[in-house]
Amino acid sequence: MTETESLEESTDESEEEESEEEPKLKYERLSNGVTEILQKDAASCMTVHDKFLALGTHYGKVYLLDVQGNITQKFDVSPVKINQISLDESGEHMGVCSEDGKVQVFGLYSGEEFHETFDCPIKIIAVHPQYVRSSCKQFVTGGKKLLLFERSWMSRWKSSVLHEGEGNIRSVKWRGHLIAWANNMGVKIFDITSKQRITNVPRDDISLRPDMYPCSLCWKDNVTLIIGWGTSVKICSVKERHASEMRDLPSRYVEIVSQFETEFYISGLAPLCDQLVVLSYVKEVSEKTEREYCARPRLDIIQPLAETCEEISSDALTVRGFQENECRDYHLEYSEGESLFYIVSPRDVVVAKERDQDDHIDWLLEKKKYEEALMAAEISQRNIKRHKILDIGLAYINHLVEKGDYDIAARKCQKILGKNAALWEYEVYKFKEIGQLKAISPYLPRGDPVLKPLIYEMILHEFLESDYEGFATLIREWPGDLYNNSVIVQAVRDHLKKDSQNRTLLKTLAELYTYDKNYGNALEIYLTLRHKDVFQLIHKHNLFSSIKDKIVLLMDFDSEKAVDMLLDNEDKISIKKVVEELEDRPELQHVYLHKLFKRDHHKGQRYHEKQISLYAEYDRPNLLPFLRDSTHCPLEKALEICQQRNFVEETVYLLSRMGNSRSALKMIMEELHDVDKAIEFAKEQDDGELWEDLILYSIDKPPFITGLLNNIGTHVDPILLIHRIKEGMEIPNLRDSLVKILQDYNLQILLREGCKKILVADSLSLLKKMHRTQMKGVLVDEENICESCLSPILPSDAAKPFSVVIFHCRHMFHKECLPVPSMASPAQFCNICSAKHRGPGSAILEMKK
Repeated sequence: MTETESLEESTDESEEEESEEEPKLKYERLSNGVTEILQKDAASCMTVHDKFLALGTHYGKVYLLDVQGNITQKFDVSPVKINQISLDESGEHMGVCSEDGKVQVFGLYSGEEFHETFDCPIKIIAVHPQYVRSSCKQFVTGGKKLLLFERSWMSRWKSSVLHEGEGNIRSVKWRGHLIAWANNMGVKIFDITSKQRITNVPRDDISLRPDMYPCSLCWKDNVTLIIGWGTSVKICSVKERHASEMRDLPSRYVEIVSQFETEFYISGLAPLCDQLVVLSYVKEVSEKTEREYCARPRLDIIQPLAETCEEISSDALTVRGFQENECRDYHLEYSEGESLFYIVSPRDVVVAKERDQDDHIDWLLEKKKYEEALMAAEISQRNIKRHKILDIGLAYINHLVEKGDYDIAARKCQKILGKNAALWEYEVYKFKEIGQLKAISPYLPRGDPVLKPLIYEMILHEFLESDYEGFATLIREWPGDLYNNSVIVQAVRDHLKKDSQNRTLLKTLAELYTYDKNYGNALEIYLTLRHKDVFQLIHKHNLFSSIKDKIVLLMDFDSEKAVDMLLDNEDKISIKKVVEELEDRPELQHVYLHKLFKRDHHKGQRYHEKQISLYAEYDRPNLLPFLRDSTHCPLEKALEICQQRNFVEETVYLLSRMGNSRSALKMIMEELHDVDKAIEFAKEQDDGELWEDLILYSIDKPPFITGLLNNIGTHVDPILLIHRIKEGMEIPNLRDSLVKILQDYNLQILLREGCKKILVADSLSLLKKMHRTQMKGVLVDEENICESCLSPILPSDAAKPFSVVIFHCRHMFHKECLPVPSMASPAQFCNICSAKHRGPGSAILEMKK
């Protein structure tokens, strides 16, 4: 038995008692060179590239492997454990760190190299994904602190501390411009472009030792980070902050879109489309000894939800030495280009991959899931090797017929039989033998291929004798050239002699007339029946000239469809003609004009004055929206109608629009008695006189005073209102209102103080930065010239004495070329920058020899 078979068998045995869900993955051990390595050494880490694998061991070796596990290259990095390996996206550069503090970043196909040994173990390393580019020569390392290394323009490396003081850095993932890392306190994300840390996600279970139960990080894409720690999973989305919210905050922020708990401890995470692959460390309790022991690790596929997750599949894996492994000994790596997942343990590397389509179809047929098997075969017909679509389809049809699912079997014939006329005829006669012609009739081919006319006529006569509705459906769906139309028309007439008022037969006859292009008789039948197909007939055959005098009849029949048809065909029946035809039916006139206005606010502008009365009479809820949206209705006329009908809200709007805001406010207060609406109106108008009127009106009305106190603070000084309140007046919730005013005022004071502190801190920081900049030296060589005399700044004879003045703006002068400073203003200024109004720039350096 091979390693692959034994691993799959052991996995299957653990799941055979569970539900009949299809396995999602199949497993095999990574063998060849990996087997040889792990016989003498133990795997400590691994990273995956589309082209190759990189495996680190406890004895300080790094092996490059092909996807079959064969060794292609070996590096002796350190005598102790390799903690992490990092590759850039091109696979041309690799970073390695080890337990003895060694860090190496080197090109696999070039000579560039970085070596450094630190005085503490380096747990993590991550190179820039685009490290191959000269502008992206960056990597980070982590031990007690997280360091960013960057190569400067002189090919020198400089380091900067991104974070420290929260324990060892134990995990890092770099994607695009974002670096995520985990320390003892939680997970941080750093934006390498803006040089800002944009979030801190604290860990949930602080009782777990972070060195024994390390954090697992995984970028699903450039903005989605998946965090697994202990039994907790969090999915975080990095989003751009709106410009109005920026202030002094980072340009990005993180939102946790999903958070849930798992059953076991998480050792690794990987994305699989919109699902997650989770490697779990399992501890179980022995029934005999009642002691905990290390069980086989599990590889689960789960569907994340907002606050929970749904398990899709779960497999227990028999990896070598699982009884002795801890949570930190397992790692899950994956290939983004393929659905390959590598389960790494000290003594074993297992590859999980999705089952192929032939495996999937075999399982479906075994479970008699023919439809799913057929669908799978159609989707992957180029990839399947052992199955044929037609054979699966015919087996499916026979299975359905045996079960008595005739309708489903007939429906599937359409897809399975396709254009094979011989198979169609065979199946039709088979359905006739079992008395199920009606079942297959909706699915008969109606072109390419076309069956014999006798077959179609046979089915039509079958329906006409027993099912008028079914007969009508076939006439409506089948093209008329499939059968002899005159024969069917005569058969329908014969049946109408027995039942002359049968609406189904009359409608069917109208359709047959339409096929014969006898549109007059067809339209007459449709109008008699008041059938909805009258609109379809008019559209299809352009009968608009025949209905100009039937508009009222059509709208009485179905006003919605009639209006839609008329508006869609304005070029054939004008708006003016429709309005004239509906003059005696104002309620229908309103329906038409209202829909016209909804489509275009300007097309029916000549009728807007008329519409005011129509809305007031038939559709008051839409009157106010109409007044707001229309720019053509006469405001005086609208105001007159609204005042006559005592429409308060509409009158308030019109008065406000006409500039009479005080009357509008008065009407709100006296008619509606709605203080909130009055306050909202005053806010919209932003007029001090309106606020004065509102205060005067409210001063003897306690409820109004309460509303004003709660809302006036940001627009009018509350003291103006408080001073006018009469002594002894009982005001509801006065204390709460005053407390709210004081709290708002206190909040404003706190905001001002906070802004002042931030401003002072920023000013001090910038001053220090300017001082550091000005304290730096300036390179002066033979290429520099005096900005005054334009001769070289340095003399050709170095033995001669000279004196040079250099300003902060980097302009250089011979001292004798500068004007002598006066006693009143001894400071010297750059003549060039002063002349260009760039700022004086005082001298920063005087060189003498």
